Amino acid sequence: MAKGDKDPRVKRKKGAQKARAAAKHVKRGADVRKKHKVRKSVHFRRPRTLQLPRNPKYKRHAVPPRRKFDQFAIVRFPLTTESAMKKIEDNNTLAFIVDTRANKRQIKAAVKKLYEIDVMKVNTLIRPDGTKKAYIRLTPDHDALDVANRIGII
Repeated sequence: MAKGDKDPRVKRKKGAQKARAAAKHVKRGADVRKKHKVRKSVHFRRPRTLQLPRNPKYKRHAVPPRRKFDQFAIVRFPLTTESAMKKIEDNNTLAFIVDTRANKRQIKAAVKKLYEIDVMKVNTLIRPDGTKKAYIRLTPDHDALDVANRIGII
């Protein structure tokens, strides 16, 4: 053998050693000593995960919903009692039974829209039977008697 030639047996031994080391790593896993996470609190906090915004494939409703609490739902019916008639004649005031959920501003707007009249002020009360009564005082340029005739109270 020449001086520069290497023995093939030595090469084979090194290869076998490498193969044994690789087999050992495969058998027990590459990273044997895993580090444990150090917990600094005794309470477990759920990790925040990715929350994507909604991306619907189609609209769930074909048309937008109709507003159910409109002027027709607010003003139920006019009152035609004797005391209501006296209010119409003396105080230029109409009396209505309205929805209990409606406030004075909504009642004022609903009456204005339904009967095309200007309202000065609205007084409300809850009756013992649980319904809401509204006294609608009209402006001096509108006569409650005329409006009552137009509505069909009188």
